[in-house]
Amino acid sequence: MIASPPRELNGLRVSRETSERLEHFASLFLKWAKSINLVAPSTLGNLWQRHIADSAQIFQLSPGSKRWVDLGSGGGFPGIITAIFLAELDDGWVHLVESNSKKAAFLRVALAETGARGSVHPIRIEDAATVIPQCDAISARALADLSQLLVYCAPWMTGDIKAKAFFHKGRDYQQEIDKAVSRFQFDLVKHASVVEPDSVVLEIANLSRKI
Repeated sequence: MIASPPRELNGLRVSRETSERLEHFASLFLKWAKSINLVAPSTLGNLWQRHIADSAQIFQLSPGSKRWVDLGSGGGFPGIITAIFLAELDDGWVHLVESNSKKAAFLRVALAETGARGSVHPIRIEDAATVIPQCDAISARALADLSQLLVYCAPWMTGDIKAKAFFHKGRDYQQEIDKAVSRFQFDLVKHASVVEPDSVVLEIANLSRKI
């Protein structure tokens, strides 16, 4: 049994329709998590705060209709949550990139049953830009360090395409930034997490490689 979904997430009101979609997603997630490893089992008891509310920060930082690419979507965080919020707008789209076939199957079911706006691409991240050539925003959570994330995102953030990226990072984020600036130049905004103390969401724009 799961707790009832909050009518507010991170201090912002959530519509009844979005709340119901989130509740259905949570039920699906816990059902599938019994047979495949979607997140660390120790965090399942705090699904709403640790994963759903945490993921909701991405859309709340960059609301509105956008074409999103969510890398390493795994259990749907933050990609499915963003797609659920977009369903209320009846516009925008999330391309969820997940090479694991079992996780990709879960993501397809979650999209179909919640009416979320997205599609699943069961491909390697390195191949994603050839399949999804354009986007407005990129997200990733618990995937790789910042330098590697910027390598993954470069096709959408350099040249004529100027997408922004939003990455969840834990308390050691500054070390990752210091490493990344040796290889890349970028504009950075640090958003303090409203869910996890000492954590942030890094907003990155105007990416270029250093020679």
